[in-house]
Amino acid sequence: MNHFNKTISFLLLHFLFLLSCVNAQRNQFVKVEGKNFIGSDGEVLLLRGVNLGNWLNPEGYMFHFKDASSARLINNVFTELLGPEKTSKFWKQFRQNYITNDDIKFVKQTGLNSIRVPFNFRLFCNEEYPPEYKEDGFNYLDSVIAWSKEIGLYVILDMHAAPGGQTGDNIDDSWGYPFLYESEEMQKITVELWKKIAERYKNEVTVIGYDLLNEPIPHFFDQDYFNPKLEPLYKKIVNAIRQVDTNHIVFLGGARWDTNFKVFGKPFDKKLAYTFHKYWMPVKQQEIQEYVDFKEKYNVPVWLGESGENTDEWINSFRELLEKNNIGWCFWPYKKMDSERSMVSFEKTNEWDEIIKYANSLRNNFEAVRKNRPSNEVIKKAFDDLLENIKLAKCKINNGYLKALGCEIPEHF
Repeated sequence: MNHFNKTISFLLLHFLFLLSCVNAQRNQFVKVEGKNFIGSDGEVLLLRGVNLGNWLNPEGYMFHFKDASSARLINNVFTELLGPEKTSKFWKQFRQNYITNDDIKFVKQTGLNSIRVPFNFRLFCNEEYPPEYKEDGFNYLDSVIAWSKEIGLYVILDMHAAPGGQTGDNIDDSWGYPFLYESEEMQKITVELWKKIAERYKNEVTVIGYDLLNEPIPHFFDQDYFNPKLEPLYKKIVNAIRQVDTNHIVFLGGARWDTNFKVFGKPFDKKLAYTFHKYWMPVKQQEIQEYVDFKEKYNVPVWLGESGENTDEWINSFRELLEKNNIGWCFWPYKKMDSERSMVSFEKTNEWDEIIKYANSLRNNFEAVRKNRPSNEVIKKAFDDLLENIKLAKCKINNGYLKALGCEIPEHF
């Protein structure tokens, strides 16, 4: 082999070596390094994301309902109007239309780098031990992870509604009390479900990690009684996850709607991050100082998992404050009905106003249900239109909201 050919061979081998290094780097899991997240490219990662609220855990206010505030209560309203068969078909079509590959591409085009996926445990299993598992929930997660992986968007999985209820309010679709902390069976279901989720996605580098329990233990329950139960439950879940998955980060939310970090002791796992939520407060350093102090004390990453539902000016100011403190964020929500407080919005029709009126009416007996029920024609049009209007192509971009998040406004979607 002459000198020229040797040189070409050397350069080719060197190129292939560098290419393999780049690919290997891209295939790295997001990791914790002191107070920072380190991305797949080996660089410090400031999370900038949005929550896919109302997709896998519907909330009543998203449909403009007052009393039918949780997924279970919303489903009751829909079943009264559509019957069980059509309601089941509606929810399947709703989930297929509400978040699609196009929605994920849109999020990426705005410049965000991550999404948080809130889910209801009922999509994965029932609320009896031992649970019977179903594929529905896993299939939805499979899809959103695959879409995100294709375009380079990170995913955080969030159990918004846990068996027995970690919150005892509408957002966890529970029975009005946080039974999770008092029931060994509900804890077993929660632990085993997280283990199944972790085992399924243990090799997915697109997944940053697992947000174990959304907004546990609100202020209207006995804090002295419930708060000491939170971290021991977290330890049970993390221990189960680590039996099958040592790759991913686990996010721990504080008590009192994810605001109270005093419930935490010293970090008990090498890949922990801590998440807080903050809504409707003055945008001042003192409002987040305790989380900054916690980050410094334990040398761990801290992440804002939720905030929003406010003016564009407030969101912009809060985002800037978080970034000034090197705290990543994930605002709420991505999509919403007839609202400027989301990235995109879909239409509320006149027929849907009739559904709202029915949902908010007193339906405490069968006579009231029959009396307040809209006509079949109105019901059909309201639900058909909703399924069509939630598609991204029919949505309106809220430019002010995107600008408040520091996002780019896509030209085409």
